Amino acid sequence: MERMAAVAGTVLGIDIGGTGIKGAPVNVETGELLAERHKIDTPQPSTPEAVGKVVRELVEHFGWTGPIGCTFPAIVHNGVTLSAANVDKTWLNAPAERILADATGLPLTLVNDADAAGLAEAQFGAARGRGGKVVVITLGTGIGSALIVDGRLIRNTEFGHLIFPQDAIAEKYCSAKAKEDLDLKWKDYTPRLNAYLQHLDLLLSPDLVIIGGGISRKHEKFIPDLTGLRYDVVPAALQNNAGIVGAAVEAARCAAAD
Repeated sequence: MERMAAVAGTVLGIDIGGTGIKGAPVNVETGELLAERHKIDTPQPSTPEAVGKVVRELVEHFGWTGPIGCTFPAIVHNGVTLSAANVDKTWLNAPAERILADATGLPLTLVNDADAAGLAEAQFGAARGRGGKVVVITLGTGIGSALIVDGRLIRNTEFGHLIFPQDAIAEKYCSAKAKEDLDLKWKDYTPRLNAYLQHLDLLLSPDLVIIGGGISRKHEKFIPDLTGLRYDVVPAALQNNAGIVGAAVEAARCAAAD
């Protein structure tokens, strides 16, 4: 592909997931993808070296030479990954931001994947202009979460790791992967998700919950059947591109702050 040198307001967004790594250049002023999204399967095992190679492949695919925003499915604190629920355990306490920056040879900002989705939805999507408490839940290999209070992101909430139901972990019970692994029909899966969302209602009393991840493309299969909730539930406006867009937005914010 022809080289895509960065111009003002343009950042390459990369979204690292448990099953796929995808990216595209983003106009951070509008949230628009500036090229077709490109996806590569997450390597197994998903070691830092292997993931770094895939991230570099994405950079080379776009011929990219500018700043990069990158998500990761873990707690990310000062560039270090403090958890590794759905990736190789060698990421635990790893200097992940530095590892990926070194792999690409370019300036790179790392952010939790669900936090990135929350940033994108707050700036361009279903949470735009909304006050109060907004929770973004991403249903994929696991369950990611973002908490936005009056437009401000509260980072690394990890609501997918709540003990729910009793003696279990929420993401093992009602993630998209759980639906697939257990071969659950929508009529069997939706009550599980509903119960989890009722639990979030009890704990947080949110004003709005946004459902993201790949499953949000089929929101009409489950959102209308959710009951007993004191808040609205809507699909992510950016659907499965939210992580890419949010990562780019975060990288632009960090660059502006330097």
